Amino acid sequence: MSTHKALLLLEKQGKYAVQDIPTPKPGPGELLIEIKATGLNPVDWKIHDYAFFVTEYPAILGTDSAGTVKEIGEGVTGFAVGDRVLHQGYFSNTKATFQQYTIVPAEITAKLPSNLTFEQGSTIPLVLATAAFGLYSGKVTTGELRGAELTAPWEEGGRGKYAGQPIVIVGGSSAVGQQATQLAKLSGFSPIIVTASLKNTDFLKSLGATHVIDRNADLPSSVKAITSDPIKYVYDAISLKQTQESAYEVLASGGTLILVLDFAVDEAKVDKTKRVAKVFGTTYDPAQNALGTSLYKKLTKLLESGDLKPNHVEVLPNGLAGIPDGLEKLKANQVSASKLVAQPWA
Repeated sequence: MSTHKALLLLEKQGKYAVQDIPTPKPGPGELLIEIKATGLNPVDWKIHDYAFFVTEYPAILGTDSAGTVKEIGEGVTGFAVGDRVLHQGYFSNTKATFQQYTIVPAEITAKLPSNLTFEQGSTIPLVLATAAFGLYSGKVTTGELRGAELTAPWEEGGRGKYAGQPIVIVGGSSAVGQQATQLAKLSGFSPIIVTASLKNTDFLKSLGATHVIDRNADLPSSVKAITSDPIKYVYDAISLKQTQESAYEVLASGGTLILVLDFAVDEAKVDKTKRVAKVFGTTYDPAQNALGTSLYKKLTKLLESGDLKPNHVEVLPNGLAGIPDGLEKLKANQVSASKLVAQPWA
């Protein structure tokens, strides 16, 4: 186990290649994970195309992992070699997940319950973090708003706290939208109004949505037909200019619009009474580490009970070598209501 295979991005905006690289050792507080499944996310192809986050090459991408513990670093308790786990990776080569082994801090690792496969587990970390931080994070030291500052349902007094309050989730069948819908249910929101292709209605209602609006319908009038209560929270999991402007119009004065991309509403339409939060969906961010750590302490039970469910899985062929084609599928918007997963040992 001195070396392992990894998918390398050889140079800025360049080609990918599967190569052997040295296998790292876990440091204090860390685990070495043998990755059995890794999930693909749109951010992966965007990093390649737009050359952000990564500055040193060759680079390894990927931020979703499920696998088994192979080595345990000094001071780590609660884990044993062979434990099935899931965790979020990061854009540094030793912590990225498009490879056969990776390093992860134990505090943001959760045991994978027996009711989930590795492939299902690998769909969860990044999209759950993005959904959770958008709803439950707040301001960081720079004054930037990262989330709606709600009380998380896994923390004391959080479950059901927002009963009777409506929420709108744009892009309910997206990977992030599915997790946001489930968290909204745990937080007690009602009605939970989501936009999606209507073919996904039954699936989204199984996750907690109470109403599904066709994604091409007029959002403000459709929401008004469901509830006359002010909409204080809108999570736009798509965040294109068109969806942002509809979501912003729906939002009540004093409410919070949660975005996964930069704010793009025309300046003439900006209402200073409405707040806008830009999500940074990583547990590695120091400003969000405490919230992420508290989530991972409860994540196994939330998955075991079915309170949180994984995304639908589409397994890619050819292991690590199949990832570039999968990223092209994501880029071409050819994935709906599921998540692409690669098996590094295939």
